[in-house]
Amino acid sequence: MFEHIQINDLSQCQRIFHGRGHAYPGFEHINVDWLSPVILITLYKESPEDFIDQLAQELQQRIPSCRSVQVQHRWQKLAPFELVRGEKINHTTVDENGLNYHIELGRAQNTGLFLDMRHGRQWVREKALGKNVLNLFSYTCAFSVAAIDGGARQVVNVDLSKPSLAKGRENHRLNNHSTESVVFQGVDIFKSYGRLKKYGPYELLIADPPSFQKGSVNIQRDYGKIIRRIPQLLKPEGLAMLCLNSPDLDDKFLLEEVARECPECQLLERIEPPHVFKEAHQGKGLKVLIFQYNPGTTSDKSE
Repeated sequence: MFEHIQINDLSQCQRIFHGRGHAYPGFEHINVDWLSPVILITLYKESPEDFIDQLAQELQQRIPSCRSVQVQHRWQKLAPFELVRGEKINHTTVDENGLNYHIELGRAQNTGLFLDMRHGRQWVREKALGKNVLNLFSYTCAFSVAAIDGGARQVVNVDLSKPSLAKGRENHRLNNHSTESVVFQGVDIFKSYGRLKKYGPYELLIADPPSFQKGSVNIQRDYGKIIRRIPQLLKPEGLAMLCLNSPDLDDKFLLEEVARECPECQLLERIEPPHVFKEAHQGKGLKVLIFQYNPGTTSDKSE
């Protein structure tokens, strides 16, 4: 495993080993992230203590600026954290492409930033200038931070979790952003399209839904409901970034949903995750597809 660990610019947060892509036999249950000054080892099944101790020691030797090695046991109920070496650190601020994001360790299953979406955030930053942006399932508003930094005219963040939106405000503050042009809506997307239209029309729509949340989202069932609203939300020639995290659905699912629910959307490009997120089987990892809404045209299902 050690020979596959990739360590690049230590000033940047990053995944340094992605076992969950099943590209490294025997280590499919392990991910390792660098969230300065913390190394986070995520386990998806029980592992021998001596192996974890050896891994933690090796990582700390290779990254001298590491002050804490922690393990998250995703195989256990509530995904608890355990300190293995160094200091107990519950909060840190990380850098990604010059932008700051708050990371929380030990209180929730996710830390506040999905590292596989690095290239997607950079794409938003590059495309946002002057645009009115709708950020659906915004979580801690990382896309919003990227958009405002890129010169967006307005960003509307929508998420059912108000605590996540509060962290989004904090992320903007970390980057010295004024939030006068940032809207935070703690509502159910599927019941609030009227409110979303109030802030539109938009030139850029971002949809990064969870694959499944009990009682709120089943993406295989619900993605079409979002896509069919695109004509009500986007301006002509507006861009839609549609993201899919499910390992059980590939980009063909998204293309078919778009062809059925909004055939006026045409595929422009795909955004790949960083190379470290290597997948043994195509279609299992993060999918990010960019569409343009062109009324009067229809998409090609064979894309």
